[in-house]
Amino acid sequence: MKFDIVVIGSGPGGYVAAIRASQLGKKVAIIEKAELGGVCLNWGCIPTKALLKSAQVFDYINHAADYGISVSGHKADFDGMVKRSRDVAAGMSKGVTFLLKKNKVEVIAGAAKLAGKGKINVTDAEGKSSVVEADHIILATGARSRELPNVKIDGTHVIGYREAMVLPKQPKEMVIIGSGAIGMEFAYFYSSIGTKVTIVEFMDRILPIEDEEVSRTMQMTYKKRGIEIMTKSSVEKVDIKKDRCHVTVKTASGEQMLECDIVLSAAGVQTNLENLGLDEMGVKHDKGKVQVDEFYRTTAPGVYAIGDIVPGPALAHVASAEGIICVEAICGHHPEPLNYGNIPGCTYTHPEVASVGLTEAQAKEKGMDIMVGKFPFSASGKASAGGHKEGFVKVIFDKKYGEWLGCHMVGEGVTDMIIEAVVARNLETTGLEILKSVHPHPTMSEAVMEAVAQAYGECIHL
Repeated sequence: MKFDIVVIGSGPGGYVAAIRASQLGKKVAIIEKAELGGVCLNWGCIPTKALLKSAQVFDYINHAADYGISVSGHKADFDGMVKRSRDVAAGMSKGVTFLLKKNKVEVIAGAAKLAGKGKINVTDAEGKSSVVEADHIILATGARSRELPNVKIDGTHVIGYREAMVLPKQPKEMVIIGSGAIGMEFAYFYSSIGTKVTIVEFMDRILPIEDEEVSRTMQMTYKKRGIEIMTKSSVEKVDIKKDRCHVTVKTASGEQMLECDIVLSAAGVQTNLENLGLDEMGVKHDKGKVQVDEFYRTTAPGVYAIGDIVPGPALAHVASAEGIICVEAICGHHPEPLNYGNIPGCTYTHPEVASVGLTEAQAKEKGMDIMVGKFPFSASGKASAGGHKEGFVKVIFDKKYGEWLGCHMVGEGVTDMIIEAVVARNLETTGLEILKSVHPHPTMSEAVMEAVAQAYGECIHL
């Protein structure tokens, strides 16, 4: 039970780090107390997207007449949607099992705790303990639903994202606390299949970390879908009476009482740092985040940390990138530190939201002299043909040098389009270089070129 590298946690940070370490010739083990693949594959990114796809297909059927197709007698099969989602998750988890086996990564089942320099105590499901030794230990333990102090999650009436994916029956009414990616995605799913949804957001707008125009567009879209949105509001308490949730909401105009079947707490995540032996090993952490350097070394020699438990965006693709950088540095390579200013963010609502870099407001706050371009999908031939004219592409450039400062999108398939801005920014591509790169027609991606053209005063189709 002696390894070069042991990874604690098998999410998108942990399993990627383990496989990369094996590729570099290291003897590697991964310790996991639950399912391989972590939250992302089993209870997060993948199964939620499966649910959202079911909702989108149901949306298409409901609007089939818009495409010249007659459909009748259809209905949402909630149990079938949940089953499909779980089947997709199970398949992906099996895929991770295959990848780890293929790359000769040993999987050890159990709960891990640091037990001295280079040692880990592992307790399996039967309570049996064993010691694993490693030259390097990478912590990748991830996060879970954050529980608000005044809104306790009971798993039945007040739930987190896990329970929201496997409810025994579809709720008629749901209150969602928080309008970040998790809250917005579940709001779309449940409202699409007929649940009356109310979103309660503490900030003055939904999707508060996005560009303000993106927030406004999504708020109008959701209200058209029949979703009630309460901003500048907070849930003060939830009382359960006769199997119903009585939700007290504090608003700018006073308290309001809402009734529903289910309250979904989607107010962020809480890191899994308990019972890891961090303090005993001298691993410094503050406010739920482990302190690391640019190559993810903690304050304890031979111990590293990646993913949700370190400062930075709690995103699967960030964890994977951190895992690769961490392992390559351990193995004597010379990786570039991760550029956290060029991380794309995606929200898989309908329409989708994707962004990277500075918002217009952030650029102005920095005192930058900027050019802003915006192209609506209502002017896009591909969007019109596909029946998805909602949204826009917005770009922000530095006026003097043409540096691409930020890109913000709302629309069909934009989570697959944002990578153009990410790669261009990584290559320090200027706006003029994007403008002179021929984009295929008809495509949704033409909107990027058109938005850039609009910033430079050269837009043809507006």
